Amino acid sequence: MNSEVTLEELAALMKKAAGVTVDPHDLEARIDTPFAEFGLDSLGLLGIVGELENRHARALPTDAERCKTPRDFLDLVNSTLMSGA
Repeated sequence: MNSEVTLEELAALMKKAAGVTVDPHDLEARIDTPFAEFGLDSLGLLGIVGELENRHARALPTDAERCKTPRDFLDLVNSTLMSGA
């Protein structure tokens, strides 16, 4: 089973946890754009981290909520999930 978080999943989580609607293709095209430019603040990111922790039944590094861009976030989250799979 591949537990890697995709851009599509991140976009869905941004909508669910923070009420921020972003097209996954836009997210991919702007993967190094700060979350703030998508309208996602640190509380929204914390909500996404919490949702992922529940979904995967494991803690993510505290650095996850400090990530500034989608690429940084996905790299950190996926390396954590893959290492303990």
